[in-house]
Amino acid sequence: MLPDQQSADLSTVFVAHLAQLRRVALNIVRNPERAEDIVQDAYIKATEAADILNIKQPLAYLLQMVRNLAIDRHRRTAFETGLFESEEEGLHVPALIGAPEATAISRQHLTLIAHALSELPERTRQVFELHRLDGHTHCAIASKLDISTSLVNILIHDAMDHCRAALRSI
Repeated sequence: MLPDQQSADLSTVFVAHLAQLRRVALNIVRNPERAEDIVQDAYIKATEAADILNIKQPLAYLLQMVRNLAIDRHRRTAFETGLFESEEEGLHVPALIGAPEATAISRQHLTLIAHALSELPERTRQVFELHRLDGHTHCAIASKLDISTSLVNILIHDAMDHCRAALRSI
C-alpha cells in the first residue's frame, strides 16, 4: 500500500470512529475540551506516522494512541495541579508565625527543652548538642569523645526521650 493511500485509509477510519476515540479520551481525562484536543493530536501524529509505518490495524492503532496521549495528559495535569496551587488557597491560611500565642508557645517549649537538657548527664547533653545543634555525624562525635558509635546513638536516643517527656508534661 502506498503511503498516501495508507494515510487516506487512516483518515477514513478516524472519521468513522471519531465518537469512539473521543469517548476513550474523555473516560481518562474527564474533560470534553481536553479529550477533543487529545483526539486531534492523535490524528496529527497518526497521519505523520502513517507515511513511515505500515499500520495494519488502523482502528487499534488510533485507539491505543488516543489512550496513551490521554494518560500522558492526565498525569501531566495531575502533576501540575499539585505543583501549582491557586493563589486563593493561600489567602485563607492562618499565619502562626508572629502570632503572640505561637511566640509564647515556642518560648515555653524552648525553656522546657533547655531545662530538660540541663538535667541530662554532661556526656549525654554534649552528644545531643553535637548531633542536633552542630550537625555532627555519629562517627565524628564518637571520634571526638572517644566512645563507640552505638553509644552515641543510645545517648542521642536517651536525650530525645527526655526532651519528649518534658514536652509531654505541659
